[in-house]
Amino acid sequence: MCTPRRVPSAVVASRGFRGVVVPLVGMTAVACLLTAGCSTRERVCGSGEYPVKAVGSSTGRACVPDGRPPDPGWVRYPEGKVPRYLDDKWDRHWSTVVFDADGNVVAS
Repeated sequence: MCTPRRVPSAVVASRGFRGVVVPLVGMTAVACLLTAGCSTRERVCGSGEYPVKAVGSSTGRACVPDGRPPDPGWVRYPEGKVPRYLDDKWDRHWSTVVFDADGNVVAS
């Protein structure tokens, strides 16, 4: 007949602790990510800023604080067609377009 091997109580206690804490930490991390509203998409500009396009360039882009007009040599994107996230519909569209100083499309 086989007799069960006795495991020291300290080993049982440490396994029990890890068996509870590790999954609990993992579940807490997942819950924080889900409730924090994290986005995997990168915004074109930060909070309190809007994007502007360089005149005469298909790739020049910068961000300007809300309430401030663009500096000379920069124009706003047309209303309703402003890129919000990198590689979104408007970001891709405007990457091949050139504006003049009045904000008109001159080449694409």
